[in-house]
Amino acid sequence: MFENTLEKADLVFDQQHIWHPYTSMANPLPVFPVASAKGVYIHLEDGTALIDGMSSWWCAIHGYNHPRLNEAIQRQVQQMSHIMFGGLTHTPAIELCRKLVEITPESLQKVFLCDSGSVSVEVAIKMAIQYWHAKGTPEKSKLMTVRKGYHGDTFGAMSVCDPVNGMHQIFNKVLAPQIFIDEPTPGFAQPLQAQDAANLETAFEENHQQVAAFILEPIVQGAGGMRIYSPAFLEKLSALCTQYGVLLIFDEIATGFGRTGKMFATEHTAITPDILCIGKALTGGMMTLAATLCTEDVALTISQGEAGVFMHGPTFMANPLACSVALASIRLLQDSNWQALVQNIETQLKEKLQPLQMHPRVKEVRVMGAIGVVECYHTVNVAAIQRFFIRQGVWIRPFRNLIYIMPPFIIQPDELHTVCQAIGASLYNEGHFD
Repeated sequence: MFENTLEKADLVFDQQHIWHPYTSMANPLPVFPVASAKGVYIHLEDGTALIDGMSSWWCAIHGYNHPRLNEAIQRQVQQMSHIMFGGLTHTPAIELCRKLVEITPESLQKVFLCDSGSVSVEVAIKMAIQYWHAKGTPEKSKLMTVRKGYHGDTFGAMSVCDPVNGMHQIFNKVLAPQIFIDEPTPGFAQPLQAQDAANLETAFEENHQQVAAFILEPIVQGAGGMRIYSPAFLEKLSALCTQYGVLLIFDEIATGFGRTGKMFATEHTAITPDILCIGKALTGGMMTLAATLCTEDVALTISQGEAGVFMHGPTFMANPLACSVALASIRLLQDSNWQALVQNIETQLKEKLQPLQMHPRVKEVRVMGAIGVVECYHTVNVAAIQRFFIRQGVWIRPFRNLIYIMPPFIIQPDELHTVCQAIGASLYNEGHFD
């Protein structure tokens, strides 16, 4: 049993030996020891209680230490924590997949369980390429996407992230070259812009013979810039995919499970993709698990091709612990009044954050569902602003020039007020910006 009491030497070891996400080992960012977490609060070892504005990078939609999720894991671990999925199956996987088929668009009938969001994207890309290979057109092997996107840190996923302003441009010479078009015009309520339509039409006319699929994040682009755009863009895109014989992949790893006000962001449109990637909030932030869903056409075409099978099989595929807690998380979401909770968060975020649009450091404020974004003119000094937020009793992790939050759905109005107030106060300190 580990005791949550770190000594100074432990933090020195952490700094010298443990690589944290997107952090330099030569000049590491500060880390803050956590003793426990419950509800929307992260409790540091020094006794500080922080209101979590990040849901642990979109995952912990129910908050922390929820008894129903804990019980699901405890019950499952008494039976088996893991079993190989090759040649075997189990109730948690069957019940989870039954639930996923139920809550996703009707045409998505086949479920491939995998390890993480990035792997879900890898699986989607491989599905698209193997689909066209099975149809006798292996030249359709490229992906098309929009700029400002983010799909994960593995190699296939990196190849469809923004090639210039993303986090992976130093790998461009070794990544598979893909086809990028300009990102859609921002604004959820905007009609389809003529330039956006022209960009799509030109890209399909010139490239469809070599393109297996078009992949993008529907409605909200995540770590590539937290941009929100119109459903009309997706409807035009879907029509072109049908016209030119290109598969459509929606990456809903960040937007799924209620974050935008719909169970899935695709529900803001009248269309459905051929392949859907989900992850993050799938388990309520309890364990790593993701899934890639596809249509019967995609699955049967692959299965009737040269290989006869889909060429992917993770060791921890359909881990029973993860499947059990994912099913519990989805049921917990469905049992809650999550639509009203997200709507209330959206209303409060608009009320509290949109006035910051007038601040001279702020370029734009964007809100949708349980997502709030303050885009600044200058890059945020993460180390400095992180310390400030902790003094304010909140946990917010900005990146580049974005101060953004996606709180757990259970956050209370006074707690969300504290988070928003801290964001506003952070703008007045020049040392918080580079």
